[in-house]
Amino acid sequence: MADDLQPVGQPYPGVSPEREAERAGPGRVGPEPEPGRPAAGPAVWTRDFRLFFAARSVSTLGTAMVPVAMSLGVLQAGYGASGVGFTLAASLAPMALLVLFGGVLADRFGPRRMMVGADTVRVLSQTLTAVLFLTGTPALWQLLVISAVNGTAAAMFQPGLASLVPRIASDVQRAVATQRTSESLMLLLGPSIAGLLVAFADVGLVFLVDAAGFGVSALCLSLLRLAPVARGAGGGSIWTNLHEGWREFSSRPWMWGVIVVWAVMGIAVFGPVLPLGVELVSASHRATGYGFVTSAFGAGTIAGGILAMRVKPSRPLAAGAAVMFLFALQPLSITLDLPLAPMMAAHLFAGTGYAFWGVMWMTSVQTQVPPEVLNRVHAYEVAGSVMAVPVGQALAGPVALVFGAREVLAVSSVVAVVCCTAMLAIPAIRGLRRVPSAP
Repeated sequence: MADDLQPVGQPYPGVSPEREAERAGPGRVGPEPEPGRPAAGPAVWTRDFRLFFAARSVSTLGTAMVPVAMSLGVLQAGYGASGVGFTLAASLAPMALLVLFGGVLADRFGPRRMMVGADTVRVLSQTLTAVLFLTGTPALWQLLVISAVNGTAAAMFQPGLASLVPRIASDVQRAVATQRTSESLMLLLGPSIAGLLVAFADVGLVFLVDAAGFGVSALCLSLLRLAPVARGAGGGSIWTNLHEGWREFSSRPWMWGVIVVWAVMGIAVFGPVLPLGVELVSASHRATGYGFVTSAFGAGTIAGGILAMRVKPSRPLAAGAAVMFLFALQPLSITLDLPLAPMMAAHLFAGTGYAFWGVMWMTSVQTQVPPEVLNRVHAYEVAGSVMAVPVGQALAGPVALVFGAREVLAVSSVVAVVCCTAMLAIPAIRGLRRVPSAP
């Protein structure tokens, strides 16, 4: 595997010569063409992007299958709903706690190394999980330990996603939108495939498929031909590197402003909408109706990704926040107890807004932040986003017992509108301009 790093001083991938010259200061000439990248050619479907696309699509399909398989497997083993909760939490907690260190290590050793290593660990852990289910009934502590290992591997993998795309595609927004659309499709198909495999075969088979997906991902990522970028965290302690990442993160008002708003959304909107939505929609339209509703949301995320491939606003975060208003339709439709067809339509629009915003956000992060600190900065924004959602999920039930589930989701609808309005009202967010694609 070729070295991913080079000394500081190389231009940002995907940044125009004028912007690079402005960043470099007086006396520095414009950037030379990046090594390993052709001067002209397809903006997205390069050899490297095809490998990356395959890696993400296959591994995301497995990732979408695992929660269903793990939940059913834990229930079949007799550990009940609490066992399901403990197992899922055992994966999420290390992810939230260690993702910052994953960002430091990705900047220090290169994101590709960390991602291939994380995939390799998950090949082994998911193969072990499959063996435990195929040969008997695993102990709960075994599943908890494996889930924690998987969460740790995810924390090492996630930060590198932000810095790879600008190095393999000159049109970053279109590449992100293409990747997100594929992932949305895999997330839509994964639970259904997992349910069929569990029904007609065995829970363990799902984990074997997931392990194979991580193996394919590791192979594809290892074959990437990456242009070198600046060395970001080569010296100093991990704590020094973390401080540098925090300084870069906190120096960008548009970034921490979005994360603050997103933390509020996580607690008051994203957290309550899933657990309370399952209960209310299932009660009104039964389990099959809930399946149709979630599928409509998934279809909306695909539509939002396709829209983001074609629309390139000059102010991406402003455009993303404007479309994100549609997300308020998800909790609102549940609050109003709409008939199934209008509720599906509301979820379709909500998914479209959510996906379009996601592409605008990730494109901004990947093109506005220097590559030598991008993994650490991305880790901070992931940590800020991820940590708030479990808080909202934990509070949703007790608060709903006091005020009522529909009332809580009504508040969620209002908060969603207020938060999108706040993002449009903050000048640093509203005014952020798109970085032109590299020629």
